[in-house]
Amino acid sequence: MGTMSKPLTASTAAKTGTSKGPSPAVMGTYGRQNIVFAKGEGAWLETEAGERYLDFGSGIAVNALGHAHPRLVAALTEQAGKLWHTSNLYRVAGQEKLAERLVAATFADKVFFCNSGAEACEGAIKAARRFHYVAGRPERTRIVTCTGAFHGRTLATLAAAGNPKYLEGFGPEAPGFDHVPYGDLDALRAAVGPETAAVMVEPVQGEGGVQVGSSDYLKGLRALCDEAGILLVLDEVQTGVGRSGKLFSHEWAGITPDIMAVAKGIGGGFPLGAVLATEAAAAGLTPGTHGSTFGGNPLATAVGEAVLDVVLEPGFLEGVQQKALRLRQGLARLKDQFPDLVVEVRGQGLLAGIKIDAAPADVVAAALGERLLVVGAGDSVVRIIPPLIVADHEISEGIERLSRALAHVSKSKT
Repeated sequence: MGTMSKPLTASTAAKTGTSKGPSPAVMGTYGRQNIVFAKGEGAWLETEAGERYLDFGSGIAVNALGHAHPRLVAALTEQAGKLWHTSNLYRVAGQEKLAERLVAATFADKVFFCNSGAEACEGAIKAARRFHYVAGRPERTRIVTCTGAFHGRTLATLAAAGNPKYLEGFGPEAPGFDHVPYGDLDALRAAVGPETAAVMVEPVQGEGGVQVGSSDYLKGLRALCDEAGILLVLDEVQTGVGRSGKLFSHEWAGITPDIMAVAKGIGGGFPLGAVLATEAAAAGLTPGTHGSTFGGNPLATAVGEAVLDVVLEPGFLEGVQQKALRLRQGLARLKDQFPDLVVEVRGQGLLAGIKIDAAPADVVAAALGERLLVVGAGDSVVRIIPPLIVADHEISEGIERLSRALAHVSKSKT
């Protein structure tokens, strides 16, 4: 049954939030900061009033190359004038090129494209289960995951993480997941049984409080999976595409997974996700078993290629490692400056976190007052996630602004 649209008057403009304040037309699924950005450049965002904010959140680790990177803008603009979408009923030239480059740069032999991290994790789960099914082991459907994890907002990925806060009110929990403490190899080994298909972990738990898995832990996971004849699935949605200082975080441990979920940074701000897998692990995903209408469309893959062009340039990842060291040193100074507030500094590459003796939301709000954007996380942690192209002087500026924010929080506690 149709309805007539209502004219936009001065009163309805205020009501719908077009003049100021959030619009009630948008579902209230986020506790949004009451600020709107009009444009961005590099590590900076700007409001319509011209107020500039230093972005150390990067759209939650999405804007790997910052805002309006000229090579990404050029790639998107050029492709937009040619072709946007045909669906996966036909070959997509850009998709094939990007897949070939990812295969050349990683452990993978096969790539499936989607649009988000949740879809990538969902695809990885399906690939792992299907692998055993076609191998004549249909009973192997269970996946061991870790407490504190975050794999997305679909019903399956929520169940994979097992966080009661996110599961509440959505009906029966999707079955097939066994949860163990992060970093505990003995608990993981005990959870593996005859119905286990895979182990699925994040090399660094981002949402879970920037918990970094040690090299020994990741090597132990690889050995355990090999011993049990199951697959190792890594969720590198937040840590991938240079964020750790290497192309993917697992490279620091000298291991490779069987399946990997990727998103966020790979599109540099354009929705793009991918499931990377070995030839063997991808064997079950035959025509008709999985799909995505928009996944790997010409626009997304053009931007994805441009991201790889930059990240894979000689010296780029080494530069990220140097910036990460500078950031870590600055955060260590803040710990010395605020010993009663900053409990611990964590991180890998340009995914850093400070565990604080306060509500993360208080620090996020105080930082916003200093025109610095940071992101909260679990375990009383504030994440600092600057773009990979951040300059040294911008890191110094960010540390100074965060220092003022922490001083404000510290003062309010006393």
